[in-house]
Amino acid sequence: MSSKSITEMSEDIDAEFDHIVAHGNDDELFASGYLRGHFDLIVARLTMAGEEDQAKFWPALYASVAEHAGELNDSDRVLVEGMVTRLEQKAKATAAR
Repeated sequence: MSSKSITEMSEDIDAEFDHIVAHGNDDELFASGYLRGHFDLIVARLTMAGEEDQAKFWPALYASVAEHAGELNDSDRVLVEGMVTRLEQKAKATAAR
């Protein structure tokens, strides 16, 4: 089980999104901008339901992105999916500390 709650993790990921806005390349800016809406929606849904287990967050985020994958062309979808993986790895590494 992750030691950080969804709320705590979301603060860390929000900081990562802010870092990307300040320092990211065009691909990172696109992927993070697209993903931030999905991210915020899943955080809100789970926390409003009283769920704070980070282990439930990542499958819900992947499902949300997959459900809307038709909105993206193939190369953009790869960028967004890569960003989700990157953020998940960073969150899990941070939670393990």
